[in-house]
Amino acid sequence: MNRTIKNTDYRFLPVLLGTDANCYGMARAFHEAYGITSLALGKFPLLETRKSRIVEVHTRPDFDQTEAFLASLDEVASLYKGFYDQLLLIACGDRYTELICENKARLEGRFVIPYIDQALKLQLENKADFYQMCEAHGLPYPATVIVSEETQDQIDLPFDFPVALKASNSIAWLEIDFPGKKKAFKVESRAELEDLVHKAYAAGYRDKLIIQDFIPGGDDAMYVLNSYSNAQGKVQMMCLGHCLLEDHTPAGVGNYNAIIQEANQDLYQTYQAFLEAIGFIGFSNFDLKYDARDGQYKVFEINIRQGRSSYFATASGCNLASWLVRDRVDNIQLETPHYHDNPHLWLHVPVDFFLGEAAESHLPQARRLINQGRVSNTLLYDQDLGLYRRLMINRFYHGQRKRMQV
Repeated sequence: MNRTIKNTDYRFLPVLLGTDANCYGMARAFHEAYGITSLALGKFPLLETRKSRIVEVHTRPDFDQTEAFLASLDEVASLYKGFYDQLLLIACGDRYTELICENKARLEGRFVIPYIDQALKLQLENKADFYQMCEAHGLPYPATVIVSEETQDQIDLPFDFPVALKASNSIAWLEIDFPGKKKAFKVESRAELEDLVHKAYAAGYRDKLIIQDFIPGGDDAMYVLNSYSNAQGKVQMMCLGHCLLEDHTPAGVGNYNAIIQEANQDLYQTYQAFLEAIGFIGFSNFDLKYDARDGQYKVFEINIRQGRSSYFATASGCNLASWLVRDRVDNIQLETPHYHDNPHLWLHVPVDFFLGEAAESHLPQARRLINQGRVSNTLLYDQDLGLYRRLMINRFYHGQRKRMQV
């Protein structure tokens, strides 16, 4: 690796961990706000950041292993620390947040690390512990039964089928495989549930499994809440998105493909209170679902980073990169958080595919936003679309259309 990024703004360099759409969304946010190029480190070169002029990518296959991770960051620090005043370390995947939190003491002093400590991270990212915290702080969540390897043959459900099934430990889940494996399941019967639970543990999963009351509703019952908390644990920004279309492919279940930004003061205030009560720092990302049976927004999980779809916030005028820079570079703090409210349509699928798949009730608003030019796609950035990249991205979306229709 050579020092080839020579931005004219010497105050900071974004160091992004990952090479996917999440990484590209953050690189685009930095470029839009400051006109700078970001550095990205990851395991493999992925299409989303390939042939880009706004992010320089360096990869090594073992980058998700501790020794290689630290060695790569040592190299980055030695190359760039004297050239830029601050190096902003930003994870774009769960494994990288884990590595940052585990090695925070080793990295501090050379990098700005807007992340919580390991102990709080473990509580929040383990869904069983997270739901205990929700209970303590009054956050609604779906009725839940927790299963372990030892209790897998003693499942007693206080709610009816269908149910949702997912791993409490999402990182450990990635490390196993079995026929029909998905990120999450909608399970229609006890026989199907028992079969999946047994397959998971037989494949080597050792943590808890979460069985939940399945909240009725389509893709448009889902919501995503993004937030940024400053170094003192005070929320600076909250931005809510209303999902209109999800990814239903086995590997992509739970990812969003269409979001309209909208505001909800009650949710903003509720989750601000939660984040400040637990002393959260940095970006957070909550997945929620509206339960029409009782009128509550019920939380599924928190990510201690921005999510793949979080560019929807930047697209709607709430630039994620600027909140980090305001806090850690410019030392600007708000006494009262910015509760974002500026409707904008974000897509990760072609416009015509979205219009053909989304619920009819939301199409009038979506069409108005499209006609007003208030529609964005993370990867379609006019300032970063050379001929090769334009062809590559268009081919990607054509292929994605086929995948979604299977």
